Amino acid sequence: MRPRSFFGTLTLTFAILINACVTMEVNPVSGNKRVFGYTWEQEVELGENADSEIIAQYGLYENEALTDYVSELGQELLKVSHLRREGVAQKFQETEFTFRVLNSPVVNAFALPGGYIYVTRGLLGHLNNEAQLAMVIGHEIAHVAARHASQRAATQQIGQLAIIGGAILGESLGYDGGDILQLSSQTAQLLFLKYSRDAERESDALGVEYSAMKNYQAAEGADFFTSLKRITENQGGGIPTLQSSHPDPGEREETIPRLAQEWAEKGYEQTILDKEEFLSMISGIVYGENPREGFNRDGMFYHPDLEFQFPVPEGFNLQNQTSAVVMFNEAQDAIMQFTIDSENESPEASVNAFLAQEGITVIEQQNIESSRYNGYRGEATAQMEDGTMLTLQLTALAHQGNVYRFLSYSTSDQFPDYETIFEEVSSGFEELTDTEVLNIQPVRLELMTTSSRATFSDLLPDELPMNITPLDMAIVNQVNLDQTIEAGTTLKMPVQ
Repeated sequence: MRPRSFFGTLTLTFAILINACVTMEVNPVSGNKRVFGYTWEQEVELGENADSEIIAQYGLYENEALTDYVSELGQELLKVSHLRREGVAQKFQETEFTFRVLNSPVVNAFALPGGYIYVTRGLLGHLNNEAQLAMVIGHEIAHVAARHASQRAATQQIGQLAIIGGAILGESLGYDGGDILQLSSQTAQLLFLKYSRDAERESDALGVEYSAMKNYQAAEGADFFTSLKRITENQGGGIPTLQSSHPDPGEREETIPRLAQEWAEKGYEQTILDKEEFLSMISGIVYGENPREGFNRDGMFYHPDLEFQFPVPEGFNLQNQTSAVVMFNEAQDAIMQFTIDSENESPEASVNAFLAQEGITVIEQQNIESSRYNGYRGEATAQMEDGTMLTLQLTALAHQGNVYRFLSYSTSDQFPDYETIFEEVSSGFEELTDTEVLNIQPVRLELMTTSSRATFSDLLPDELPMNITPLDMAIVNQVNLDQTIEAGTTLKMPVQ
């Protein structure tokens, strides 16, 4: 959770619907007409509208030099894409592309229709050279150029999703349920829209093509997919474009070098690696969760930047999102969301604004007597679309110029079982004064040049910070723990 984040009112239910109409349009890659779910103009509008939500939800990584570097590379690859080739319609030629670095630890890259490409700091930390980054960005440009989202929207039917609290609908897709709750239905639809295996293979092929045409060592992309496979095996993680319906990373490890060789045989020299420049650009990048933005330790959630803490109930999982902290029990029938309310100036106004929503029936509301903060609490019911009745407890608190809001809820039948827990969490909110916690810093990847020949595991520090494992660092550096590293090799090491 970040200091300037914003979170709107809870959407108790919403529908993710395909609002596309079938239209015959040109595919810029093939040059042929085919059925799409959106016109090109609609795709551009969809991407533009969703972009602001993506920024608000995930946040931008604050490193202007790194952002410019990624954007400049993206613009160079765009020049050789099918959207900029001779004979392509003017509307494709003139579509501007935006490349962003998101402040997320997840190894993630994705594209929105109309020219919006995103990579995360988590992904950048796991790459080893510019050639790998070129392959990833080229792959995402290909999704836009081939209009894969619009193709899928013409055929895929997505029904209503009734969401209660964390619901964790996104976990199987690489997204957190808390994330999905805070996006509009249209943006969530775009993120849930799976590409077919054929679309993924086409983007792989085009990613190789675009990077090879700019003389990058396109086969390097295979090493990154090897890393993705290792991340998946180690942490169960992945990126949105690597769903179960898509090619296995092992398949891609074999296919990408073969495709790169085909372009070499066509006369495209693939000599550019740019490892040194790439590593210098990501030197010092934040690795993993940034504790300055909040972390959970021994049953307490701490936020050093905003100087507060509150208890996390035993048996509850916690997801710290950019704009909310979501807590839920194993059964997922008791949910708590903690947010900043940037629209209201007092706890009472915050509670009243929420309770004034249509469909909310107020049970009671009152001031909270506390010597530590000014607070206000309300209780209400709301009916879900499927008829389920929820009981909500809403507590708003004022602290150091911000208004914070705990929204806790369960089904009305089960609410009495959790009411005391809900109250204990909000009542446990207090100022953070522990200097050790207040001064905690994130882990960053710093560059180290080896002075002697040794195995990678022997080169690691005796103690790794923030629960980082030796295998995590091996994956980051795209090596094995027992692999011999030659003297003079540049490695990424965690420093806190």
